[in-house]
Formats: sequence, C-alpha cells, structure tokens
Amino acid sequence: MAEPKKRLTKSRSGNRRSHIAKKPNQLATCQKCKSKILPHHVCPVCGTYKGEKIIEVK
Repeated sequence: MAEPKKRLTKSRSGNRRSHIAKKPNQLATCQKCKSKILPHHVCPVCGTYKGEKIIEVK
C-alpha cells in the first residue's frame, strides 16, 4: 500500500478543503409576482413557471 512520505501541514490541508464550504442558495425572481424562488422551480406563491400557469395555488 502507498504511504504518505511526509505529513501534510494544516494550511495545505485547509487549502485543499477550501471549496468544501457551504455556499448560499442562488435565488431567482418570479416573473409574475416578483417573489424569490429557486431557479428552474415552479413559484410556490403564484404557481407559474417561465410565465406560464402550471399549478393552481389555493
């Protein structure tokens, strides 16, 4: 089995893991009601997707 030749420093390990951090959700704006929604999802407020009525919201 392969073994590491030298111990990795904390900074080198941290640099490798720098991209693992949680990123905030990218929100889009509904074209009809201007509320914040997840991209490529139906708006839960008005029920539209890309300007077309998809579902009836009670």
